[in-house]
Amino acid sequence: MSYVKWFKDLSKEDVAIAGGKGANLGELTQAGIPVPPGFVVLSSAYYKFLEDNKLRPQIHRILATCDVLDPAQLEPAAKKIQKLMRAASVPAEVAREIFQNYAKLGSKTAVAVRSSATAEDLPEASFAGQQESYLNIIGDANVVAKVKACWMSLFGARSIFYREQQKFDHFKVGIAVPVQTMVQSEISGIIFTVDPITGDRDKLVIEAIWGLGDYVVQGVVTPDHFSVSRATNKIVDKNISTQDIMEIRDRQGVKQVKVPARLRSVQKISDALVLKLAEYGQKIHQHYFFPQDIEWAVARGKIYFTQSRPITTLSAKGQGLSAKENLAPSTQHLAPILKGAPASPGIVAGPVKIILDIKKIGQVKKGDIMVTDMTTPDFVPAMKRAAGIITNRGGLTSHAAIVSRELGVPCVVGTTVATHTLKDGQIVTLNGATGEIFKGALHLPSVSLTVPPSENRLPTNLKTATKLYVNLAETELAEKVASESIDGVGLLRAEFMIAGIGTHPKKLIADKRQEEFISKLTEGLVTFCKAFSPRPVVYRATDFKTNEYRSLKGGQLYEPEESNPMLGFRGAYRYVNNPEVFQLELEAIKRVRNRHKLTNLHLMIPFVHTPAEMLEVKKLVSAGGLIRNNSFKLWMMVEIPSNVILLDDFIDVGIDGVSIGSNDLTMLILGADRDNSEVAAVFDERNPAVLWALEKTIKTCLKRGITCSICGQAPSQYPDLVEKLVAWGITSISVNPDAIARTRELIYNSELRYVSQT
Repeated sequence: MSYVKWFKDLSKEDVAIAGGKGANLGELTQAGIPVPPGFVVLSSAYYKFLEDNKLRPQIHRILATCDVLDPAQLEPAAKKIQKLMRAASVPAEVAREIFQNYAKLGSKTAVAVRSSATAEDLPEASFAGQQESYLNIIGDANVVAKVKACWMSLFGARSIFYREQQKFDHFKVGIAVPVQTMVQSEISGIIFTVDPITGDRDKLVIEAIWGLGDYVVQGVVTPDHFSVSRATNKIVDKNISTQDIMEIRDRQGVKQVKVPARLRSVQKISDALVLKLAEYGQKIHQHYFFPQDIEWAVARGKIYFTQSRPITTLSAKGQGLSAKENLAPSTQHLAPILKGAPASPGIVAGPVKIILDIKKIGQVKKGDIMVTDMTTPDFVPAMKRAAGIITNRGGLTSHAAIVSRELGVPCVVGTTVATHTLKDGQIVTLNGATGEIFKGALHLPSVSLTVPPSENRLPTNLKTATKLYVNLAETELAEKVASESIDGVGLLRAEFMIAGIGTHPKKLIADKRQEEFISKLTEGLVTFCKAFSPRPVVYRATDFKTNEYRSLKGGQLYEPEESNPMLGFRGAYRYVNNPEVFQLELEAIKRVRNRHKLTNLHLMIPFVHTPAEMLEVKKLVSAGGLIRNNSFKLWMMVEIPSNVILLDDFIDVGIDGVSIGSNDLTMLILGADRDNSEVAAVFDERNPAVLWALEKTIKTCLKRGITCSICGQAPSQYPDLVEKLVAWGITSISVNPDAIARTRELIYNSELRYVSQT
């Protein structure tokens, strides 16, 4: 039996023996598309490996006793299977054929060794990217070792999970391994033969980066982006990105290097090459009669194609507005009178209502454009009434931005001078998607700015191993959001419910009105827990800062004036030193769980400075009648650098999980106030120091066996960060309601890509 076939001898009909990737490389070769030469170690070699080493019954026994939907069972089972496979030998006749065919390429030829499962790259289900791939492998023994590593990756935890979700028999899915001459690409990228976001059939989308293509697939760097009209064969849109790092070949494997300074900000490929790539994309699309996702590379001026697979996330119609039109079709040619940062999408017109004092928020009427310096939780009632919101200060993670997105109110932040430039009663039009404010009420065409046409909406039924939670605060939104494809509430903010009560909790205690506080908080919590039951609701205990507490009725009697409330008397330290209010919250939680039988409610502690402080909070929780068990989990926010550095010590105190508050954590790592527009450019969750903290937190939690979530703004804003979080092994991601659908798809695609790297 032959265990190897060259690309030229394979076609798209050979998925069963060559897998999706191998079959498509053969098809492209036969169609005359420039493909780096190579061969495929067929699935028959993998099956012989299983047979000769009697692995099938052993793997079957392990899987039969494992609930693959339970990560606590799946991870150890996968490791056990891979340990068995690692100890098994590659059959001699298989190794011999690999040696002989690799010698035909050249004994010192660098190759890419890539997994190609026999259930991947199908038009109805694209499983590409689940298993391992290795770049720049040199030497026949190394190639055989990497072929075996690819076989082992078929039983990685996430690969097992996806096969189970898609109802594929674990032993009917085989794996082939293409061995392809490695292209030392100066430039590489992707071609989508239709716009993958809008489904626009007239647009080919081309992305390009310096160096090897791995970085564009992983999302490590932001590529140049080009749109080409198929009808006119002209470039209709381009966006050139700065690239500081790239991946190149090393002596064995790959390495990261800096992009030369002269190349960092220049266009990666010429317009002529963009059109040449589009021409190839058209040819490949026509060959397959189906939209394709194509990987390409340029080496020494020559174009090569290293992969083509179907785009499976498109609707039947797939027509509609372009992404730019969806965001802002009617203001892009107009001159704004003021500009800030786009914070919450939508276009709205109305009279300006300037609010310089929190006591004046009652003046905001339905339909007004509220203009203020910045917002705090006590602004929420006015924010609900406002048609739009404009602030002087704040960035994309400021209170105004977060709450506006949650409420679905168009918002522009960080204008610096809005309260000085705009006048009370002045009619303006606000475009929350571009950050622009225009004079007068513009006559806008009827077009949805936040929801694309129905045939282009993101899938809502995607199943992911990583949980998708939602950040919530408003009881009015509970039922609506609970009906969406969401796994629970990862951050239920207390502050808005308490702001709704309106009176400082200590004043209520002094007036013997504790029951009023407990009852109203209980009522709000019940609303959320009923809507989401049995899905978990993680309630973050109060994290008002002193300036926010002072704005409540009676607050000035009980709150000190601090020069920097952000780093002041808040969170866990407040509970330990003045436990009276915290005890009211604990009583409300207990009533929800005991009287109302809603045991899906859990507790999260914010802003904990030290492990000793966490221990004291735990004592208060226990004294309040709430004991950690299988149905009641105690989480801690990770938002202070000490939480990251001393995470093992915090876990030793006894917690069930953490949620990374990336907003505060980024601010405290970089020393940049996120609400200060003067330093807004410094605040970036993708800074290497912040990424280090995120990765360390996630991996520490994995090692210690507790859950790890993230509830800051970053995942909603940066798709490339979602890929990193998934790759590091985060348990769940919690986002604002407006980001649910796109984040679910991001997680889904990130998991598909992740398993190709592990």
